[in-house]
Amino acid sequence: MADPFDSALDLLRRLNPKHITKNLNALIGLVPDLTEDLLSSVDQPLQISKCKRSGREYLLCDYNRDGDSYRSPWSNEFDPPLSDGTVPSEKVRKMEVAANQAFDVYRELYYEGGVSSVYFWNLDDGFAGVVLLKKSSAATSKNTGTWDSIHVFEALDRPRQAHYKLTSTVILNMENTSDAIGTMDLSGNMTRQIEADLPVEDDNSHIVNIGRLVEDMELKMRNLLQEVYFGKAKDVVNDLRSVNSLTEVNRERAAHSDVMSAMLRR
Repeated sequence: MADPFDSALDLLRRLNPKHITKNLNALIGLVPDLTEDLLSSVDQPLQISKCKRSGREYLLCDYNRDGDSYRSPWSNEFDPPLSDGTVPSEKVRKMEVAANQAFDVYRELYYEGGVSSVYFWNLDDGFAGVVLLKKSSAATSKNTGTWDSIHVFEALDRPRQAHYKLTSTVILNMENTSDAIGTMDLSGNMTRQIEADLPVEDDNSHIVNIGRLVEDMELKMRNLLQEVYFGKAKDVVNDLRSVNSLTEVNRERAAHSDVMSAMLRR
């Protein structure tokens, strides 16, 4: 008999990625025992909340969740409040604050808007964290678009350096409706991994190293999306649809055949 968890993941992979949150909630309703495993294993589009103390927006994910509460990276407080919520150590929290400031600048430079959040937590031989970035286009009745990137990393201590493991996931959702093409829905996700050993002098070195790894990974994934996914979609659309009428296409094909026949008779 198949493992229920593996079957649930297999089912989610076969369903429309645009409705991943709806499908995930339906599965959790059917099999409540898999709630924690599914929430920690399946990447969903990021949700936005507002920090009650600072008034700043932050992103919700499984990495800042404790029960039904979520921790703000700006105030380090849970909403709804928790008296015993899990928070990073003082040293790791200082790095978390610095990382949030750094990626807030990164977000503004690269995305010109959107929301970013960074969360760190302690490990026995280092620390780990997640960098979250979300940008939504100005939705209209005909166009919507959302980009979510989730970068989960581990930083393991080594003599005068650290070993980083980065797993990055991009969730893209684009929908366009026009009289010329009808409705185009392009949704999906992509995951890539990388490991690297980088020199470390102090805690600030970790922020620089993580920033460089995330920046390089996002650049590679954006290029891959443009060259492979969008390029392939364009090729398929061009093969299926033509801007010319069927009569014009047939006339061009007939003219081409006449030219080829004339050349062969010479």
